[in-house]
Amino acid sequence: MTTQIIIIDESKCIGCGLCASACHQGAIGIVDGKAKLLREDYCDGLGNCLPVCPTGAISFESPKSPLSKTDTFVCPSSVVSNTHQWPLQIKLVAPNAAFFNNANLLIAADCTAFAYANFHKEYMQSSITIIGCPKLDEGDYSEKLTAILSSNEIKSVTIARMQVPCCSGLEYSAKKALQNSGKIIPLRIVTISTDGRILD
Repeated sequence: MTTQIIIIDESKCIGCGLCASACHQGAIGIVDGKAKLLREDYCDGLGNCLPVCPTGAISFESPKSPLSKTDTFVCPSSVVSNTHQWPLQIKLVAPNAAFFNNANLLIAADCTAFAYANFHKEYMQSSITIIGCPKLDEGDYSEKLTAILSSNEIKSVTIARMQVPCCSGLEYSAKKALQNSGKIIPLRIVTISTDGRILD
């Protein structure tokens, strides 16, 4: 069952067709020179179309429900999610997505939100969060992160990583991106132990 559907901003769409080619389900097509969601029920919500869009015209949202886009989802235990945008994966976000502008940027290793129980409240609440795992993803993130930092007015950068060797790749990529962007942006590094303690 699809949990997210794509939204296409036609004012940003240039009709290049890259999203339609990337969509393996045939949910997107080009109609009158603009990308269109042809079959909502075909969209798998995985976001293969997101990273190929050169203008950031594609975003995701939850399917139609009685709640508005701005409503906060609360799980049964009343713990509030502080996810402010979609997608979260570094590999999938568009560098010029509007949610990056004037943001406090949190670059987090995938495991951090699972290892540290209060991660949402303490780190995600006032930040735009992007996540990745340098051990599982191919290549490093420095090029994508450089594009994000160069294309937007980022107020601060926090790197949240685990105390494991593979997470050094995330920290390295973020620091390299900061250097390559030529911008002076406040940087904080948060290290979390495998038993859920903050070590910074």
